[in-house]
Amino acid sequence: MGQGASEPGGEITRLLLGWRNGEAGAVERIFPLVYNELRVLARHQLRKRPGSLASGSLVHEAYVRFVDQTQPDFRDRNHFFAVASQAMRCILIDHARARCALKRGGGAERAALDERAAAVEARAEELLVIDEALSKLEALDPRLVEIVQLRFFGGLSVEETAAALDVSERTVKRDWQKARALLRLELSAPRG
Repeated sequence: MGQGASEPGGEITRLLLGWRNGEAGAVERIFPLVYNELRVLARHQLRKRPGSLASGSLVHEAYVRFVDQTQPDFRDRNHFFAVASQAMRCILIDHARARCALKRGGGAERAALDERAAAVEARAEELLVIDEALSKLEALDPRLVEIVQLRFFGGLSVEETAAALDVSERTVKRDWQKARALLRLELSAPRG
């Protein structure tokens, strides 16, 4: 994306490389620079999943996962946000699984659900079905899943996705179309 070192994106890339190379304090200086973009990413992921988590909580959980990495390997700003999108998806899947486990008993006393809570439960189950479909798609072509994660879950444009994956925009468009068709097939298949 051609950002200079004085621009925020260039500074983010420089700090990510510093973090990877063990530069003292690099990880602490990254968070204020990426926080707002991570919030936008989190809000995008949560837009269709109301009630699952607050965007700030999702950002902080994802960031904690990054900081806990012993060998961070982010190539640049785009790669960082691609990994952040994937981490947020995993966190949402974990929360959906926990919610479904509680719904099925999970050792807790069952309480009456109001309509909003029932809608959140349905969305959690929906998210697990989507995750299962993505796992099957990953067995066919892992790059298709990366594109879905970046475009659908991360809200990245075709251009940003191409840059994050280091492929052409034409490849992203073609793979996005293929992934959506395969997912539609998988999601429309009878469950049982």
